[in-house]
Amino acid sequence: MLDIKLLRDQGDAICQNLVDRNVHVFSELSPESGADWARRTVERLQALDQRYLDLLKEGDETRRKQNENTAAMKKVGKLPKAEQAAARKPLIETGRALRDHERAIHAQAEEAQAERDAAWSLVPNMTHPESPRGHHDEDHKELRTVGTIRDFAAEGFEPKDHLEVAEALDLVDFSAGARVAGQKFYYLKNEAVLLDLALQRYAIDVAQRHGFTLHVTPDLARESILQGLGFNPRGESTQVYTVENSDLCLVGTAEITLGGMLADSILEEEELPILLAGLSHCFRTEAGSHGKESRGLYRVHQFTKVELFAFTAGSFEESAAMHQRLLAIEEEIFQALEIPYRVIDIASGDLGGPAYRKFDLEAWMPGRGCYGEITSTSDCTDYQARRLKIRYRPAPVDGKKQKPRHVHMLNGTAVANSRALVAILENQQQADGSVRVPKVLRPWVGLDVIGPR
Repeated sequence: MLDIKLLRDQGDAICQNLVDRNVHVFSELSPESGADWARRTVERLQALDQRYLDLLKEGDETRRKQNENTAAMKKVGKLPKAEQAAARKPLIETGRALRDHERAIHAQAEEAQAERDAAWSLVPNMTHPESPRGHHDEDHKELRTVGTIRDFAAEGFEPKDHLEVAEALDLVDFSAGARVAGQKFYYLKNEAVLLDLALQRYAIDVAQRHGFTLHVTPDLARESILQGLGFNPRGESTQVYTVENSDLCLVGTAEITLGGMLADSILEEEELPILLAGLSHCFRTEAGSHGKESRGLYRVHQFTKVELFAFTAGSFEESAAMHQRLLAIEEEIFQALEIPYRVIDIASGDLGGPAYRKFDLEAWMPGRGCYGEITSTSDCTDYQARRLKIRYRPAPVDGKKQKPRHVHMLNGTAVANSRALVAILENQQQADGSVRVPKVLRPWVGLDVIGPR
């Protein structure tokens, strides 16, 4: 979550950010409730915070009175014994009343803090000044396009979508997946298995070459870790599978398991940046997904992914530089896979709650005749670190120790295998129905071309 000082000192900035993101903390306060819905949202948040502060102040005042009463009790001991009992009695009654009041105020303060934090946790991260503002796909900003889109008409054939290509080559079986696990589950078969493993190995090799420590992460995480990273593990709109009668969830990305590794830690500044790469299965309900983009492998309930994660010192300059570094690695991977793509600076209304700024790589997908997201990378600044209590000790200044600060946390997809397979099958299909294997994957696949059976 954000630093609560922002609510106290920069209410107008919070208000504008809610508008830019189109985020509604209180369901009854939305654009339909009036043009000033965001201002009223901030005012309610500030009122919740003020109630908590007032209770803290009242608790402090009560403890001051308790100290005075204790001091008065000590003075009673200096009176003649005959006078002590009479003098002590009202002080004992006052002390008991103050003690009961202090306990009540403490309980009320805890309740007020919980109410404030529950609402405050729904407020998204601030938005990078250069991120485009808007709530629609057309508001995203295209930064560049890379690679050449094939002219299939000039080659004399109409491109098929990846599912037609895969089924013709006996590379995927959705029918068996549906029988065993339900719709949107599938089996990869034959050379698709080799392609899937090759993508994992290639992404891992690239990550290791760039200094990332490799991990195979758990496929489960506690709800508290998901919540700390800004994921919603429960509710109708969740994309998360939860395990009944436990606090565990199936992860939708290794961002969760990598980001949670250092929860409740205090690092030394010289340890930063910490670069992690994680291989994991990913599980997503894909609630509400529909349309042609959900066809085949593009939106599925389970896939394998190699994720990049970074912890940096808590400065916007350092995390911005790391963000560009993660984006460059993603581009390196997809250039080597010979996939035409574009880089998109995501508009404010489509940013996830923790993201300060987000870049997407969108591959050209001939089967659809348009671009589709294949990777993303987000700079979440200290938003997740505050929830997970991940801090570092800055180097001393003039010999004086500095207070611990929250790290900045960033994530980026090296390869999400299901979507990478979509891009490869569609962009590398040939007129005879075969699929050309990208050169960088051939050492692991063992083939130049996947041919018709």
